[in-house]
Amino acid sequence: MIEGVWVISVETVLPVATMLRQGLVDVSLAKNATVGQKDKMELVYDYLTGTGFRLRVESIVEAFQTLAEDQEKEERAMLRQWAKRRTLTARALTSTVGLYGDLQGIAGKSITEIASLELPALTTGEDDD
Repeated sequence: MIEGVWVISVETVLPVATMLRQGLVDVSLAKNATVGQKDKMELVYDYLTGTGFRLRVESIVEAFQTLAEDQEKEERAMLRQWAKRRTLTARALTSTVGLYGDLQGIAGKSITEIASLELPALTTGEDDD
């Protein structure tokens, strides 16, 4: 607490009064913040050790477990779908290559070559110098 007598000029009365008022307001707010603090701490402790908190946490954990299970089911379904697509794609590609080979066998060189279906030229290693 500030004790004593302050001597100020007339021009500084308002700023000093404002400063003193703000100081009193701050002290009051600080006191109010600590009022009931022990009671609040006891309430928080009772909540944390009671069934309400346990039930709340169990509910949150259950929600996360359900999300994880749903995600795993979704992942398995997607893996199954991708495996099916890979199989169908491989069958379609095999059939396409077989058709191209059949037509080449029938028509010979008159069928335009498709580069992605031809064997790459084998190198003998002599050109690597």
